[in-house]
Amino acid sequence: MDGQTACPPRNYEGLKNLLIARKRDLPKRLVQVAAFALENPDEIAFGTVASVAAQAKVQPSTLIRFAQTIGYAGFTDLQEVFRAQLKARWPDYGERLARISSPAQVKHGSGVGLLDGFAESAIASIERLRSAVAPSDFERAAALIATADTVYLLGLRRAFPVTAYLAYALGKLGFRVALVDQIAALGPEQLAGVGKRDVLVAVSFAPYTPTTVELAAAAAGRKVPVVAITDSPLSPLAPAAEVRIEIVEADYAGFRSLSATLSLAMALAVAAGARRTKKS
Repeated sequence: MDGQTACPPRNYEGLKNLLIARKRDLPKRLVQVAAFALENPDEIAFGTVASVAAQAKVQPSTLIRFAQTIGYAGFTDLQEVFRAQLKARWPDYGERLARISSPAQVKHGSGVGLLDGFAESAIASIERLRSAVAPSDFERAAALIATADTVYLLGLRRAFPVTAYLAYALGKLGFRVALVDQIAALGPEQLAGVGKRDVLVAVSFAPYTPTTVELAAAAAGRKVPVVAITDSPLSPLAPAAEVRIEIVEADYAGFRSLSATLSLAMALAVAAGARRTKKS
């Protein structure tokens, strides 16, 4: 057995850290399972061995081997970690609103508690950003943007405000930009003209938007530099990225902040603009 872990983590963060630490040591098929598990926690939590194996495109025996290799008694034992995480972290929107409406969340029945809660999550996100982003990654990303003929911007669903802001800010700074908004499912056509002298900034967070992942991979396959803004080294955007910047946003009652990501977007735009001005 591949270096079985004696005492496996009983919480999701511990499991995630273990998988990141052991990524290089695991066989290719088990890395495939690890990536699928972190990208699709709900499928792992509630699926059967057969259904999860089919979606992860591996044999059922590979799932059992994966669980045992990282120290769990079997797949069912591993599932408990994902079930606990989903129950505690990401309730549906109705449950989130119910939490916020509780006396513990809203002080004296007013909205002041909401403002405080969201402000605190924003502060926590930005504090984490300051220590988590490697200066070398930031500088490489800014340099790629500064030297690109056209900056293509791809972020859908929750990530769309980030790329919409970058389109505004970079446009004001004199960059030629193309916002890939996937309206009418025209994302592939919107990226049809991208080339090696351009750059694609792709933004996606768990549970990840499949279209963003697919379009970023297609661009990377055409040798287009990709700057990925995401939340994990096991993100499905990671393989396509020439530069990857990881951001983990704090949440309040299950609603995740975008404060750190927008702060990063603002800093990248200004840094790229400053670089381009210096060269001109």
